Amino acid sequence: MESILTDSYAIYFDTQAYLALNKLVKAKNYSKIFILVDENTHRDCLPLFLSSVETTTDLEIIEMEAGETHKTIETCVQIWHALSELDADRKSLLINLGGGVVTDLGGFIASTFKRGIDFINVPTSLLAMVDASIGGKTGVDLGALKNQIGVINQPGMVLVIVDFLKTLNKRQQSSGFAEMLKHGLITNEGYWSELKGLTAIETLHPQIYTSIQIKNSIVLQDPTEQNLRKVLNFGHTLGHAIESYFLEKDEKNALLHGEAIAVGMILEAFLSFKLTGLGKHQLEDIKHTILERYKKVSFKEQDIKAILQLLKFDKKNSHGQVNFVLLKRIGEAVIDQQVPSNLFDEAFAYYEE
Repeated sequence: MESILTDSYAIYFDTQAYLALNKLVKAKNYSKIFILVDENTHRDCLPLFLSSVETTTDLEIIEMEAGETHKTIETCVQIWHALSELDADRKSLLINLGGGVVTDLGGFIASTFKRGIDFINVPTSLLAMVDASIGGKTGVDLGALKNQIGVINQPGMVLVIVDFLKTLNKRQQSSGFAEMLKHGLITNEGYWSELKGLTAIETLHPQIYTSIQIKNSIVLQDPTEQNLRKVLNFGHTLGHAIESYFLEKDEKNALLHGEAIAVGMILEAFLSFKLTGLGKHQLEDIKHTILERYKKVSFKEQDIKAILQLLKFDKKNSHGQVNFVLLKRIGEAVIDQQVPSNLFDEAFAYYEE
């Protein structure tokens, strides 16, 4: 697959990814190279990755604990200390080898350590490949609140090595697929239909490329999320609140990001039907397609109330207003939409019926 160019870096695929990395490392003459992994990517991905890296520069491996619950400023402090103790300087390179938690957190660490060192993202999950590692968003959670602390800062390059998907279980693969469905819903009805027809996630290579192109095209037009880039948040206003709620409740089984976003897309599709003209048949299509692939989540009345309280922390909010991305139709999204509070209960009732 051909590389994809952004305004400041390139996204390379498979064999070309390793060639590009080795060329960059040789040209830059880094003082040290650090690779950030979690325990899963340390075991499953690092040996394959290192077997194709060619450098005489000192390599150091830093491991963090896996999972969204460790995407915190406390983890950052531990890794900043590790970098200092291992003599990292401003000419060091940090390679983030992992899913969205590793690439988000690693990008933030690199952007702030000694006021910024170079970093490269090597996404190993489907979610990270099509979403988290592209666009320069870095950051960590504040308690259970998603991505409240961070900066927009671009990596030196992104390396998409599709073989890493073989290390994922079915649930992790499905989590990433939710973001791909979103890309179709907000930009391209034909792509949505193509994704609906897929029966095996293992054959996703062309669609991964398409999703990266879609996200990159949007980010190029609005890198700092002033207008158009907000469309990428479809399903995320309620989805992030649901994800945060399930993370902070010990008695609840935590949802993966894509699982929460899948719920959020159905809820926000219903709000689109009520407010922005999404047709009933398209609403039903969205609900049916998503529930075919994702187990339905049960919500009690107190759950819904608590989730709605979390909406006030959404990053798209402005001047006290909760702003939603809604759909006019499949393939066309509209930003900065306010939702009457009485519609939320209707949306959850529609999801559960």
